[in-house]
Amino acid sequence: MSKLTQVLNLSFLALSLSILCSSNLYAKAFDFPAPVPTPGSDQSEEININIYSVTDVDIFQGIIEDFQDIFPEIAITYHELQSLELYERIQKESLEQGVTADIAISSAMDLHMKLANDGFAQTVEISSAQDMPSWSLWRNEVFGFTSEPAVTIYNKSYFKDHPLPKNRRELADFLAERHSDLFGRIATYDIERSGVGFLFMAVDSERYKGIWDLVRTFGANGVKLYSSSNAIINNVSSGKFVIGYNVLGSYAQASLQTSADLGILYPEDYTTVLSRLALIPKAAKSTESGKLFLEYLLSERGQNVLTHSAKMNAVHPAVEPQGPKEILAAQARSSMQPIKVGPRLLVYLDQVKRRKTINKWNKALRGE
Repeated sequence: MSKLTQVLNLSFLALSLSILCSSNLYAKAFDFPAPVPTPGSDQSEEININIYSVTDVDIFQGIIEDFQDIFPEIAITYHELQSLELYERIQKESLEQGVTADIAISSAMDLHMKLANDGFAQTVEISSAQDMPSWSLWRNEVFGFTSEPAVTIYNKSYFKDHPLPKNRRELADFLAERHSDLFGRIATYDIERSGVGFLFMAVDSERYKGIWDLVRTFGANGVKLYSSSNAIINNVSSGKFVIGYNVLGSYAQASLQTSADLGILYPEDYTTVLSRLALIPKAAKSTESGKLFLEYLLSERGQNVLTHSAKMNAVHPAVEPQGPKEILAAQARSSMQPIKVGPRLLVYLDQVKRRKTINKWNKALRGE
């Protein structure tokens, strides 16, 4: 199959996936100049690493600053994109211009895996990857560097007088019993607009046979659907909502300091764990620059900064998780089940299976 044919096929996939993302795609570029420019050089001669990422720059800023403490002569341009936008841009620039970002980072595990599977990532030797668990890596092309659980969040004030459901069966029973005071106060991802939300629900459908019964209780309680975790977190914190299901734990944990009423539950039956993925595009302008940043991300130092500054759980086995004692205890009690990095992720992009899952979702919400 020619590269042009691949592009045409992928453009159809992108069109089909567009409903998962906001229609207002955006791109923001943030410059981090070299703290100590090379003497006598102009800006065009300086080393500059171009990063494409779906992670908010505010979250990643501490990581970039620490990297520049080690390499003060390196400037960084950080492009903040949406997941589908990043996916399309890597393809388009690689095929039309022959050059793209030095490193690409995404939480849309399935889309990132497809980039690698279709030949848009290159094989690189990263020494710090040797310490990482096997589930987080694929063929020296795709590297998971965070461990982010899908959690249930709750409003502490509400649950002062009610037992907290510890697993999905208990949650379904609790919702079925309390229609009067829970109606309109439950929230989760809209899996038709959120790629991460769809991924979590697809994994749920594989791991929990009662998932559609749980979704029916969501529908019966007038569940509110959102395309981002932050909207759910803010409404649960304020007390407008009582429960948020399958929320990204890293975002919830980052909100704990400013949200006294926010509680986090790691379901004890299983807790799905997502990983942000990084790859070096085959058409990277500077492979060595991308590799240098990836080496840092996977290093023990980089993983420690990731945990303390970005409030994301590290993958590196030597880095201890951070957070309140009760959160760490809950993590230890829960059954963490990471999503393995590999071609199996491509199943979630199959349009027939995707439509089947979405149809089941909509029927269950209607009580069918």
